[in-house]
Amino acid sequence: QGQLVESGGGLVQAGGPLSLSCAGSGRTFSSDAMGWFRQAPGKEREFVAAISWSGAATAYADSVKGRFTISRDNAKNTVYLQMNSLKPEDTAVYYCAADQVFLTTPDYDYWGQGTQVTVSS
Repeated sequence: QGQLVESGGGLVQAGGPLSLSCAGSGRTFSSDAMGWFRQAPGKEREFVAAISWSGAATAYADSVKGRFTISRDNAKNTVYLQMNSLKPEDTAVYYCAADQVFLTTPDYDYWGQGTQVTVSS
């Protein structure tokens, strides 16, 4: 259990929703951009979504745009990923990450340990 801890993963049917949360330490979390990444077995870790430290700017991978929403509540030291209309290809371990700059590549300085999301067909 590190400074970034993901939760909310599980098994969901295709088309259904699932919400992920990532809790971090207050001092670093409130000043860092946050990202969500995912990695399936045998595949490279890929970008999913990112949000600036203030929450004013967001970015999404084309594969999830319109289905996933990233948000954050700095008062709760938590970043969220709301996933809707899930597809089997969304199955992966989902990681949250923190960095001082807004990134869409897997170059973040701090990572959680991941939470498994499995979407059944």
